[in-house]
Amino acid sequence: MYTRKRRRPVSEINVVPYIDVMLVLLVIFMVTAPLISQGVKVELPKASAQPIEQDDIPPLIASVDVQGNYFLNLGDEDTPLGTQELTALVAAKLEKEPNTPVVVKGDGQVAYNEVIQLMVLLQQAGVPSVGLMTDPVDE
Repeated sequence: MYTRKRRRPVSEINVVPYIDVMLVLLVIFMVTAPLISQGVKVELPKASAQPIEQDDIPPLIASVDVQGNYFLNLGDEDTPLGTQELTALVAAKLEKEPNTPVVVKGDGQVAYNEVIQLMVLLQQAGVPSVGLMTDPVDE
């Protein structure tokens, strides 16, 4: 009589493809991470101020440059925003996360009026209070 051997199913997971995918993703993130941390070139005024306490929620940074253009650290940070667009984005962010801290980042060469106008726009968007960013004084 002819007897057949029964094949057992293999109960091991082949992890080699998962390692390959993980290494590709690691390389992609290593290449793109430095590109993501871009911002608007602003020369902050120097001041001796204490740093604010860091919460779990990252702050919303509204910027004004020397030309009086407004920027926000949401989405495309290199594109200047109009007044309505700025207030709409800030209001939408605060509607999702009402405890988000808001910080104003103004160039040291900007007229005081431009920073005040930015703060008025933030107030119209529903921001209860803002912080002002400065660079530490060199000693």
